[in-house]
Amino acid sequence: MDNTNNTHNINILDFSLAGLEELILSLGEKKFRAKQIFGWLAKGAASFDEMSNVPAALRHRLEESGYYIGQPEVVLEQVSASDGTRKCLYEFRDGARVESVFMKYSYGNSICISSQVGCRMGCTFCASTMDGKARDLTGGEMLGEVLRMVRHTGENINHVVIMGMGEPFDNYDEVARFIRLINSPDGFSLSQRNITVSTCGIVPMIRRFAEDFPQVNLAVSLHAPNDNIRRRTMPVAKAYDYDALMRACREYTDITHRRITFEYALIRNVNDSKDNAEELAGRLKGWLTHVNLIPLNEVSGRDYKTAEGRSITAFRDILEKKGIAVTIRRTLGSDIDAACGQLRRR
Repeated sequence: MDNTNNTHNINILDFSLAGLEELILSLGEKKFRAKQIFGWLAKGAASFDEMSNVPAALRHRLEESGYYIGQPEVVLEQVSASDGTRKCLYEFRDGARVESVFMKYSYGNSICISSQVGCRMGCTFCASTMDGKARDLTGGEMLGEVLRMVRHTGENINHVVIMGMGEPFDNYDEVARFIRLINSPDGFSLSQRNITVSTCGIVPMIRRFAEDFPQVNLAVSLHAPNDNIRRRTMPVAKAYDYDALMRACREYTDITHRRITFEYALIRNVNDSKDNAEELAGRLKGWLTHVNLIPLNEVSGRDYKTAEGRSITAFRDILEKKGIAVTIRRTLGSDIDAACGQLRRR
């Protein structure tokens, strides 16, 4: 939101450095003040009063003009006793609530953030979509999720995954704004290679994403080896069939020369059979790809059950024998409401 009108209630986290410079100049201040403020925002300042080297008069003027720092508040938190995973229910200024999850790995700390308040994609195994979509998040609000988690935990964030509530490609422009904001060398300065965006398969946006952000990781929520199963569980497949999705993914790897991660939630007696594994392996043979098998997080109000342990390992073994790179996602936070959207619905 690089507009400089004195409209009330504008989240200053939505401003790029260039937009902030325009704002500061419009207020009759020196341009370098924008860089100071931008730096303070990236450090996690939650109020203008924390910006000690910015003149008090400018801080007060920003507040009086209706600008605010849009970090959400933590209204509910669950902490896993087994691995320290933290799931936070955030509330924004207008009362909208989303979830973010902080996870520790050997390679660094990761946060999974939301891109929308709810979701309209209708995947039948997901809690996020059960109440539909209330609204999109702005890029600054997504940045606020990260900054609040850093402030809340006192820990650095090394990786960001946009795989929480919402469909990122259904809110593409604001997700793009977020990536540019968090990647800014004058701000949080997170490498684009340490960002992953997950989509359920909005085909036209996959090519756009490849061209706009070839360094950002792409994960595709596949969850099926064919159209029949995918259409039963993921309504998006009725708009973009399996072959169209596969063509778009092939095009992505041709443009970026980077592998795609296919997310595959294993659902008992739905998509977890040996035949399903064989079919998926046939689809992906020779691809620059990686399959991430996910034991389904069971959702209250949904009938689906996670695949049994032996089915999960058998599925993995078949893919490996066929030369497909595959892992079983490490289960984090198994003693808390792990499935995306469950904490918000509570």
